[in-house]
Amino acid sequence: DAGIAMGGWGFGVNWRGPDADYDAGLAQLPERAALAAELGCYRTTTVVGPASNDMTFQENWDFSVKRLRPIAEILKEHGHSIGLEFIGPATSRAGSKYLFAYSMDAMLGLAAAVGTGNVGLLFDTWHWYTCRSAIDDVRKLSVSDVVYVHINDAPAGIDPYDQIDNIRCLPAETGVIPLTELMQILTEIGYEGPVTPEPFSQKVNNMEPADAAKATAESLDQVWENAGL
Repeated sequence: DAGIAMGGWGFGVNWRGPDADYDAGLAQLPERAALAAELGCYRTTTVVGPASNDMTFQENWDFSVKRLRPIAEILKEHGHSIGLEFIGPATSRAGSKYLFAYSMDAMLGLAAAVGTGNVGLLFDTWHWYTCRSAIDDVRKLSVSDVVYVHINDAPAGIDPYDQIDNIRCLPAETGVIPLTELMQILTEIGYEGPVTPEPFSQKVNNMEPADAAKATAESLDQVWENAGL
């Protein structure tokens, strides 16, 4: 009645952890998935790290598929989709021994390798920008590829490869990330899911909570206005 709906939920399985932790979380997942479905929330997400000091690319790929597939299968039984978030900034993988999937295309490949049909992207405009993806890449997406959307803007005057993951700007604050075009394209492909700002901003952190919420909401309103949505 209040016009409020849940955007997403955390599935709560430590899929990168020890076998015992993973198995315990997996055993609890059906109950959690059933509750989320009862609440009308059918989208969940997880982050996939861009590099590793312990596993080669292939080892990491095989491990990720092995761990994520049972999760995705349980989620599918309850009608859920899972979005995989890639981490774009080069600064987030610098110094690591082995690179892993850190781009939109690579994460789509991992989603396909899981092979359950309910795995797609957590499409974060920040990570899309910092790994130098192209607008045309987004146009090629289908609606089933996009499970969840995060939006931010980026500090001006810094090369994408030099951006720091937790130093961001509010949506539409600088215009560095082409949010207008990105939101229009996502609308054109039929995306109707959550769009969530992530205000990793010292300016926002310094505000009182109510003021921070207001500034963030206004930034999102500006994105919709700019995109004509």
